[in-house]
Amino acid sequence: MTTGQHTEPELGPEDERLPSMAEQMADQLGGWRGLVESSIPVVVFVIANVVGDLRPAVIASVAVALLIAGLRLAQRRPVRHAVNGLVGIGIGAAIAWRTGDERDFYLPGILYGIGYGLALLLSAAIKQPLVGWIWSVLVAKGRSEWRDDPKLVRTFTQLTVLWGVVWLAKVGVQAGLYLAHQDTALGVARLALGYPPYALLLLITVWVVRRVTREPAPTPLPGA
Repeated sequence: MTTGQHTEPELGPEDERLPSMAEQMADQLGGWRGLVESSIPVVVFVIANVVGDLRPAVIASVAVALLIAGLRLAQRRPVRHAVNGLVGIGIGAAIAWRTGDERDFYLPGILYGIGYGLALLLSAAIKQPLVGWIWSVLVAKGRSEWRDDPKLVRTFTQLTVLWGVVWLAKVGVQAGLYLAHQDTALGVARLALGYPPYALLLLITVWVVRRVTREPAPTPLPGA
C-alpha cells in the first residue's frame, strides 16, 4: 500500500555540484558590493588626507568602515569582508594616529603582503602549496584528495609560486612608495594593486584547476 509520499534520494559525493567559476569568484571577492565596500574606507582616507589633516582622515576612514560593517550586520548580510576590512583599517589608523605619519596607515598592509608572499613561496618550496590547501577549505569542502594526484600537486605548486611572485611584486611597489614618502601615490597604489591583481589571480586559479580536474585520465594500454 502506497502513501503517496516519497523520499528524495541522498546525494553522494560524486553527485555534489562544484560551485561554478562565477560563484567561486563572487564568494571570494564578496561580489561587486564587497569590492566597493572594502575600497570606500581607503578612498575616504586618501581624499580626506589630501584636503585636510591626518587625524580627521583617520577618524573618517574608521567611521566609514564601522558604518559599513554595521549596515551589513543590520541587513543580516555576511560581514566577513567588512570585518576583515575593518580590522585592517583599524590597525593602520591606530599606527598612523600614534606616529603622526600618514604613510603608516598603509604599513600593516605592506607587512602583511610581504609575509603572505613569502609564506606562499615557502609552502611551494616544501611541497605543501598553500593555494592547494586553501582550495581544499574553500572549494572542496575540506577534502584533500589532490595530494594523491601528482598532476594536481604540480598544478597547485605552480599556482602558489605565481601567487607569491605577484603578491611580492605588488607589495614591493607599495613598499617603494612608502620608503620614498610618496603618501598620495601610496594610497592610489593601495587601491589599484588591491583587488584587480587578486581577482585576476583568482580567475586564473579557478580556470586552471577546473581544467586540470576535468581532463580525462589516461587509458591504460592493453596488457599493461
